[in-house]
Amino acid sequence: MKTVRALIADDQTMVRQGFTVLLNAEPGIEVVGQAADGAEAVAKVDELAPDVVLMDIRMPGLGGIEATRRITSSATTTARVLVLTTFDLDEYVYQALRAGASGFLLKDATAAELAHAVRVVAAGEALLAPNVTRRLIAEFSRLSAEPRSLPRARTGNLTERETQVLSLIARGLSNAEIAAHLVVADETVKTHVSRILLKQNLRDRTQAAIYAYESGLVRPGGA
Repeated sequence: MKTVRALIADDQTMVRQGFTVLLNAEPGIEVVGQAADGAEAVAKVDELAPDVVLMDIRMPGLGGIEATRRITSSATTTARVLVLTTFDLDEYVYQALRAGASGFLLKDATAAELAHAVRVVAAGEALLAPNVTRRLIAEFSRLSAEPRSLPRARTGNLTERETQVLSLIARGLSNAEIAAHLVVADETVKTHVSRILLKQNLRDRTQAAIYAYESGLVRPGGA
């Protein structure tokens, strides 16, 4: 199994060192570097080519949101960003997700939760836990612009079933839950998800969920 290379970006030395110790103790994960601010994180991504960046939001100089945007929009890296935050409804987390982060993790997470999050994001999935991240996306999409009707130019290439799957992703359902809801095989759902991401040029499930909310396909708090 390929070792997951991680970079930790946080302005607190104790946080960086603590996470480094915890992750290096996990099989299949190696911390290849640390950064004390966003600018250093961007530079270290170019230098070290990590698979996952654990990114603090509030850092001096270049903050975590802009650093996330630069990393995820770069054509020279495939690194995914996992946002670190103190509160699960941090107002800046939604901005970070919009900037391209694949999910977020509370700083008081256990070693097992931390390792799981890194592995999930490295595997190309989004850390979209229904009990937390769905609530966050729904809450902060209220703060964004008024949802618009789904633009025909961007959604006309989705089939009716793909549109159904996208709306269920936005509500935080896993592939297995979507499969059960639609009474189809798990592999069929995986195929639909892959096609949605490809057609809409989205990085992962988190970005798909945000797109569904902001485009108006799913309304915050809607059924």
